[in-house]
Amino acid sequence: MTNATAVKATGTFRVSSMEEDSYESLEAGGKLTRARGDQEFSGGIEGQGHVEWLMCYRKDGSARFVGHQLMRCSVGGRAGTFVIEASGDFDGSASTGDWWVVPGSGTKGLKGMSGNGSFEAAKGPMATYTLEYELS
Repeated sequence: MTNATAVKATGTFRVSSMEEDSYESLEAGGKLTRARGDQEFSGGIEGQGHVEWLMCYRKDGSARFVGHQLMRCSVGGRAGTFVIEASGDFDGSASTGDWWVVPGSGTKGLKGMSGNGSFEAAKGPMATYTLEYELS
């Protein structure tokens, strides 16, 4: 991605559903889980997201997570889908993370999309995001 034509989208998303299942306890304490959820985006991104997380909780309740999120939305007035790859940390009360648009995952008006950004989510359903992107 070149910054010469990158556009910055900012806004909020609301977690509208979330489920989490443990699949392994760790000897050092903590556990491995799978989580999935849906979000409603507003601001520079308008639409819905569905995320699938793999999470590693530590003994102290903090966690590291990775996942993919399918976005069905419009960005910059162009509608389509794309996939975000994300990783982040949960400190026991809030999550922060970084995300990247998976190359070649854009469809329709979002075909050729590239970019990266970040998000912050305190406990509760609301979060903020930024995404610097380019559309070819």
